[in-house]
Amino acid sequence: MTTATLGQTVPDFQLPATGDKTLSLADFAGKKLLLYFYPKDNTPGCTQEGQAFRDHIQQFDALHTVILGVSRDSVKMHEGFKCKQAFPFDLLSDQDEQLCRLFDVIKMKNMYGKQVRGIERSTFLIDENGVLIQEWRKVKVKTHVEDVLQYLQQA
Repeated sequence: MTTATLGQTVPDFQLPATGDKTLSLADFAGKKLLLYFYPKDNTPGCTQEGQAFRDHIQQFDALHTVILGVSRDSVKMHEGFKCKQAFPFDLLSDQDEQLCRLFDVIKMKNMYGKQVRGIERSTFLIDENGVLIQEWRKVKVKTHVEDVLQYLQQA
């Protein structure tokens, strides 16, 4: 599988999602799609990031941008996380790392002094025609949503 590249059409994908759905890139044709990859449900940084997207959903809606969260957690885990945090967007389960590989977000990271393989917090913006138009890698949760909104308002 190729890697998604800025300025290029993103290959279609299909993954299980919350709400007993299977979602694909084709489902969002004609809308901007924001994919945010995060390491793990119910962890402090991931919860804070999801809450920030949740709390700004009206601004994203006004900018015709759909949000999807992606991690390697199961749909069952995602359902609990989404419900507990009242996320108004779906979460994709990428247990086989199909989408993670497409966007090259699996990295070696230091965790408590050990090297572990995990998702590097990253966000990708796909335009109405399926073209990758922006990426944010090594995301810092505190200002990330504001950075994304600022970009969308100028795009």
